[in-house]
Amino acid sequence: MIDDLKNKAIYDKIGGAFKVSALIQKRMAELMEGSRPLIENTDGMTMMEIVVQEILQDKITADYSGPEKVEVPKI
Repeated sequence: MIDDLKNKAIYDKIGGAFKVSALIQKRMAELMEGSRPLIENTDGMTMMEIVVQEILQDKITADYSGPEKVEVPKI
């Protein structure tokens, strides 16, 4: 278990455990597909540790704003 995940700050930053879990899963999938880490000095770090550090260093964040509403004109 990564100690940073025991800290409540990461959950407050993203908006809850479910959102943190979803963000971690999405970013790990990107890394497995070949994306480069957004932090320096990743030697010896697991993929999970890299993602958690990216969150803590504000390199990634969750965007749950959704698509903009488009108003359809009445005919």
